[in-house]
Formats: sequence, C-alpha cells, structure tokens
Amino acid sequence: MVLSGGTSGIGRIAATEVAAQGATVAVIGRDQTRGETLVAEATALDGDIQFHQADLATQATVRSLAGELLDTYDRIDTLVHNAGLSSRLRTETEDGVELTFAVNHLAPYLLTHELLDRLRSSAPARVVVTASDIHHRATFEFNDLQFTSGYDSLQAYARSKLANIAFTLELADRLEDTEITANCFHPGFVPSTNLFRDAPLWTRVMVRAAAIIPGIGTTQQEGAQRLCKLVTAPKFKERTGTYVTGEGITSPTTEASNPENRKRLWEISADLVDIDPDWP
Repeated sequence: MVLSGGTSGIGRIAATEVAAQGATVAVIGRDQTRGETLVAEATALDGDIQFHQADLATQATVRSLAGELLDTYDRIDTLVHNAGLSSRLRTETEDGVELTFAVNHLAPYLLTHELLDRLRSSAPARVVVTASDIHHRATFEFNDLQFTSGYDSLQAYARSKLANIAFTLELADRLEDTEITANCFHPGFVPSTNLFRDAPLWTRVMVRAAAIIPGIGTTQQEGAQRLCKLVTAPKFKERTGTYVTGEGITSPTTEASNPENRKRLWEISADLVDIDPDWP
C-alpha cells in the first residue's frame, strides 16, 4: 500500500494498522524525522513500513516520487491519497498553482496517473481518497478555480475536497471495466490533527477548542478506522465510485457528482499537470 500523509494523524494510525496485518506500507510525508520515527516504531509489526520523503506541492516532486515508488515496489495494490493542508494565505507553488489546490487535488490526480499502470498490473487494486463533508459548502466556479481573487482559506480547502470527490467519481467511471476500484471518504472532523496548522488564527483557535471539548469531533482512531475499512473491507474490492461517511455510503453534493463538472475538472487538471486528458 502507498499512503500519502502517513506520518501523523489518521494516516499514521492507518499505516500502522495495515502493516500490523502483514502488509508493506510505503508512507509518504514531508517530515524526515517523523518518517524515520514511524519506521523505527514499526519494526515489531508483522508487515513493514518504509518511508519516502516528498513535498507534494510541486509536480516535479510528484513525478520523482512516482519513479522512486515504481523502482522500489514490484506491486502496488492500494494507493491512498491522505495528505492535505489548508493554507492561511493564498500562495502559489513553483508551478504557478494555488497551494491548497495543488497539494490536496492535483498531487493525487498526477500521482494516480503516474502509478496507474502498476496498479493495473497488481489488480485487483484500490484507490482511496480522503475527502470531507466540508465539500457541501463549496462550488467549483471554473472561471476562478484557484481563487485568484477573494481568497478564503476555508473555502479553498472546501473546494479542494469537492475536487477530491469529483476526481474519485470520475476515476471510478473511467476504470469501470478494470479491476481497480476508486472510493473516497469523510474521516469526520478530527480536531487533534495538524491539518489546520497553516489556517488563520481564528480557525486554529476553534479547532483547538473543539479538541478539548468532549463530544465534539471525531477521534484520530475513528477516522483511521474509516480509512482502513476502504483499504481492507472485502466489499470495497468490487464496490467503486462511492463516498463513505460515518453513516455508511452516502451521496455527495450534485456539484461533486455532476458529470459535466467532473469532466471539466479532469480536463483542467490534465492541462495544469501537462498530461493527456483522455487517460486512463
């Protein structure tokens, strides 16, 4: 299993639990120290955790990472896109893409493209994407998809999660006649993660308050269990194109599921990362 965002939060827990079942887990993260610590702590597990350091903000790094993964692993039967951030200020990457959109959406889009042939040869295989119910408050606004004006960090994050779901559903349709499934999930509101470390002060204060008030939010363990379910549950070996929350398989907004929106996002994304939009 390849898992981005696996050195902290729900990703770290999920990586450990899957490795405990005997799997090899390739964890992708920005922090070398955290990655090395995770590997050291996993030595007693039945499986194996290996760490790959990468900052998914840049397309060159994503492509380099893909090459490294292909050179290291003969099989990739599960690809989990869990890395994410919420940037307080509008920042562009060296590729000229708004940072939250680049990390949360374009990196999964591009990495899936780069690893798809290995997933095919390893099939049955799964693609799992961490989305969020916050997508309910977002729209695409294709005339200004990257918030060149009126940037709001929470809206940018919500739109990136909307993109995650639209991408997953479109990918599932395009892979319909293969043995690769694509599903996404809402981990719950997990206030104890580092997701909002770059968010505005008022957001960080609210998240911190939620973390200490009983009954508010979801624990990291609960969020990780939702991720593990999509990775290991037998029904998701064949079930594809679903959005899963704590209530089970539910429907995302029509903004996310609309075929025209999905196709347009797919084509714009292909243009931004310079690949053929007709893949796979």
